Amino acid sequence: MANQATNNQATAPQLQSSLNFTTSKIDKVAVFIANAFGSMIFLMVCVFLFIIWICWNTQLIPGLKPFDPFPFPTLEMAVSIFAIILSISVLINQNRQGQIEKIRQQVEFEINVRAESEITKILHMLHDIHQKLGLNSAEDKELEQMKEQTDTNQIRQSVNDKQAGSDSSLSNNQ
Repeated sequence: MANQATNNQATAPQLQSSLNFTTSKIDKVAVFIANAFGSMIFLMVCVFLFIIWICWNTQLIPGLKPFDPFPFPTLEMAVSIFAIILSISVLINQNRQGQIEKIRQQVEFEINVRAESEITKILHMLHDIHQKLGLNSAEDKELEQMKEQTDTNQIRQSVNDKQAGSDSSLSNNQ
């Protein structure tokens, strides 16, 4: 039992380190860009700048000479370039989120497999206790079935087969 606790404590930092996704400088920049561009402050700053730009160039602000007269071609070009940058940053963030989700699913699967193994061990121990107490649990077919070790390779193959089937049906629909 103490050995199992030691194993769990040794595994915890490994899991935490695999869930730390912002370790490289590129990841930190991606997180910063996503957080900055996806905030209400950023939206308000953009709206404020557009209002100032339009008021300046429609001569609503006295004493300022227009530099981008109506229909504001420079503003249009700047907004188009900025829209490209924003859409690329959204795609980068979505890819990153997909990678994070894939790793989380993998960690969750591994934890579930470990929990299944531990539960099976507990069931074996409970069965042994029943036998030592003279209780008859041999006729319990459900207990016997639950005591069987889960075949993770069979589960993985089943998942892969379902995934391959869904992938081929998607390609057939296109």
